[in-house]
Amino acid sequence: MTGAVLLVLLAVEGFTILRVGRLLTLHFFLGMLLLAPVALKAGSVTYRFFRYYAGSVPYRRKGPPAPLLRVLGPVVMLLTVCVFGTGVMLAIVGPSGRQPWLFYHKAAFILWFGAMAIHVLAYIPRLPRLLSAEVRGTVLPRGSGRRQSVDGRPVTRAARVLGGRGVRLSLLVASLVAGLVIALLTVHLAGAWESPGPRG
Repeated sequence: MTGAVLLVLLAVEGFTILRVGRLLTLHFFLGMLLLAPVALKAGSVTYRFFRYYAGSVPYRRKGPPAPLLRVLGPVVMLLTVCVFGTGVMLAIVGPSGRQPWLFYHKAAFILWFGAMAIHVLAYIPRLPRLLSAEVRGTVLPRGSGRRQSVDGRPVTRAARVLGGRGVRLSLLVASLVAGLVIALLTVHLAGAWESPGPRG
């Protein structure tokens, strides 16, 4: 769910780049809004990474991603931190202190876009199935107190509490609300970039 929401928001953010002069405030606002959902996604990926390498049976049973995606994952994470980190720095320092942060932001974005293109192309065909499994995998059968995972195995009570769709949806909504608060509190910083004057 988080990946699907990020895909939409990042696509809109990418569209603002095409007219960044006119859509700079929207670009800035969306960038700040994305901070919390991106952090949620990074936390989720990191959690699965550690569960797999700690030998958790369900994660081992599912298996690792394809070799290219295993190598690409940490690269995507690092470049995501670089893109958003340099964007935040640009907001803090403003136009007068934009160098070298503007260069770093653009360079990180170019590298990130290449890595993300491979990542998205690898996962987008699976997205409908994954979203469908998200809906089906947490439904309680009528008259039953037990949930089953997508593969039909019983799910433990702890897994139901921590891994249920309600918790995941709540975390996603909370991250979007947190991102919206961050964006609303910081959008005024974009004003310095909108002010008339030489930009270089």
